[in-house]
Amino acid sequence: MLELPLLTQKSCQTASIVTADASAQVRNHADAQVQTEALEPVGVQPPSRCDIPRLAAFLRRVEAMVIQELNKNWQSHAFDGFEVNWTEQQQMVSCLHTLGYPPAQARGLHVTGISWNSTGSVVACAYGRVDHGDWSMLKSFVCAWNLDRRGLSPQQPSAVVEVPSAVLCLAFHPTQPSHVAGGLYSGEVLVWDLSRPEDPLLWRTGLTDDTHTDPVSQVVWLPEPGHSHRFQVLSVATDGKVLLWQGIGTGQLQLTEGFALVTQQLPRSTKLKKHPRGETEVGATAVAFSSFDPRLFILGTEGGFPLKCSLAAGEAALTRMPSSVPLRAPAQFTFSPHGGPIYSVSCSPFHRNLFLSAGTDGHVHLYSMLQAPPLTSLQLSLKYLFAVRWSPVRPLVFAAASGEGDVQLFDLQKSSQKPTVSIKQTQDESPVYCLEFNSQQTQLLAAGDAQGTVKVWQLSTEFTEQGPREAEDLDRLAAEVAT
Repeated sequence: MLELPLLTQKSCQTASIVTADASAQVRNHADAQVQTEALEPVGVQPPSRCDIPRLAAFLRRVEAMVIQELNKNWQSHAFDGFEVNWTEQQQMVSCLHTLGYPPAQARGLHVTGISWNSTGSVVACAYGRVDHGDWSMLKSFVCAWNLDRRGLSPQQPSAVVEVPSAVLCLAFHPTQPSHVAGGLYSGEVLVWDLSRPEDPLLWRTGLTDDTHTDPVSQVVWLPEPGHSHRFQVLSVATDGKVLLWQGIGTGQLQLTEGFALVTQQLPRSTKLKKHPRGETEVGATAVAFSSFDPRLFILGTEGGFPLKCSLAAGEAALTRMPSSVPLRAPAQFTFSPHGGPIYSVSCSPFHRNLFLSAGTDGHVHLYSMLQAPPLTSLQLSLKYLFAVRWSPVRPLVFAAASGEGDVQLFDLQKSSQKPTVSIKQTQDESPVYCLEFNSQQTQLLAAGDAQGTVKVWQLSTEFTEQGPREAEDLDRLAAEVAT
């Protein structure tokens, strides 16, 4: 039998290990070059040998020829309009923010109106419905986002106002950053103060004989005559009335002036078809005021024809509509119509005679106020066009919102037939209902759509910096005669 040795555990270490740190670096330092060839000292280059007399003779021979060519270049227009751009080229348009209010979107509400406040830092939107149906009792919202606020949450507005009826249009006060007016499906006009979240309602028209009997198409703030710091609210609706409201201390909007569009009193254009008997009121769908004459405004109508109107009109309107103030007939001139109702009009901020209109025929018309036919007509969509706006800083740039989900930016200095940029706002081609340029932060453009979303687009300097002779090109365009 094999015997195994007995194993025992013992330590074979004779002594504990002692450790110590010590520097082994030599204190003496020396720098040495490892280059094999010595560098030549840098000195001043010796002057090149030049035949001065021959050079002078050559310059005398070509002097006349060079001067002649310089004179020709000085008189040439080959590089007119060319500007050296030393900055890095950026994308023409990019999406800066995608904003929405989930409770409104869950109800299937559309963004029906949009507005920037007077500082340009807050964008507000109206929630309602554009399509057909009885939305008068539908609860809706007005929401606002402060884009300059740190920690902006795109799905959490900085202000939310619940409204008992669908809101169809919106307009911030020109000087009070927190005051916003809205027009409702019920025909009412309301003004809110968004800085008072607990009790935001400032004024309302109430449901009286003066109130619109149809949905309000648009609201606009206007300076009160003789008081540039005080403003009134103008509202237009498809009941044919144009009304001016003044806020009073009791929380009421009081009617101060009123106008009515009556078929029999419309100025006749040679191309305007006569209306059937019995149709008296003409529905107003959009309004835009001149930047040069505070009393002059353009109305878009359900009949598809724009109307030039004046707040100074004195003729009484031939209507039986009830009103606490006399209603007057504002129309002065009728323009050639679109192929369907107009949804939007916009007066040029750079030329007193030019305005744009857009409607259900998918066309944008550029009109001069001096003639009935449009100067040009552009088909931008096979579906409706819901909004058109001139740029506040570029005389030849405008934007349009289409029923195919696009926001189209036009630069007429580049092309009068096709958009410079077509932005895809909605991926499923649901309509874009409204858009507004930011007049303070001019690189921003906001658009609202049928998905209940507001997208804030950032424009490149190509759309915000005026080109050479752009104002002259606009004047030349306005001077054209429609054929």
